Amino acid sequence: MSEGFSGTQAAKVVGITYRQLDYWARTDLIRPSLSDAAGSGSRRRYSYTDLLELRVIKTLLDAGLKLESVREVFEYLREHVEGDISSAHLVINGSSVVLAKGDELIDVLQKGQGVLNVLSLAGVKDEVDSQLVPLGDEGLDDSPIAAAR
Repeated sequence: MSEGFSGTQAAKVVGITYRQLDYWARTDLIRPSLSDAAGSGSRRRYSYTDLLELRVIKTLLDAGLKLESVREVFEYLREHVEGDISSAHLVINGSSVVLAKGDELIDVLQKGQGVLNVLSLAGVKDEVDSQLVPLGDEGLDDSPIAAAR
């Protein structure tokens, strides 16, 4: 087998029709990175990374986003996600798409506006417990802390 995947193979692996794949390529949603169609009889060749991106597109469509929104999301992801787009974490609520990037939530369809910070509460219990140890038994009998133990 030659390098990459044919359009037929790519469509099958991703779970879309060849017609969808052809439309997405012709409308520049995603172009094959190995070999694009160059006239009658030529074949598109898709890389493994292309397959991942195609699957991301299908997943966004399956989540209920319109193709126009998927184009915007995908453009934003290409510009702002380092490495593999399929490693991004998205939160979709109706027509809103938010990218979870580190400790930030970024509204993708608003071009990164409306950034929210994520507050991790994972260490709160450990922090409180570590402060209880130095207190020892002093005054804990009558406190709500003793009742909780």
